[in-house]
Amino acid sequence: MAQHNKTGEWGETIAREYLISKGYAILDTNARYGKNELDIIAEHADRIVFVEVKTRSTDEYDPVDAIDMKKIRHLCRGAESYIISHNIPHQVQFDVVVVIGTPETNYRIEHYPDAFMPPLSGI
Repeated sequence: MAQHNKTGEWGETIAREYLISKGYAILDTNARYGKNELDIIAEHADRIVFVEVKTRSTDEYDPVDAIDMKKIRHLCRGAESYIISHNIPHQVQFDVVVVIGTPETNYRIEHYPDAFMPPLSGI
């Protein structure tokens, strides 16, 4: 497995542990719907929360910048498929969790609850 994949898996584990500590109930991870992957699906405060995790070993640039409109469209399509296939009655929220560091070094977590709203059209 490539190092960036190992780092990404580690970051998703850290993100899950963090979310659980904040009262999120993890429902699914790495769920695939066509080309669309949802890193973490959770429930929190009567909402279904789709969490995109970005892991970087350094903070040379802001990992949130990697979440562009194309990525948002993919996340929204995946979320829509999940909601339909599981008949989810809850309100939807999209969070972003950023993990900066490595397993060998210190790391920090940045959580952006309700980070973006789905586009009104064109998903």
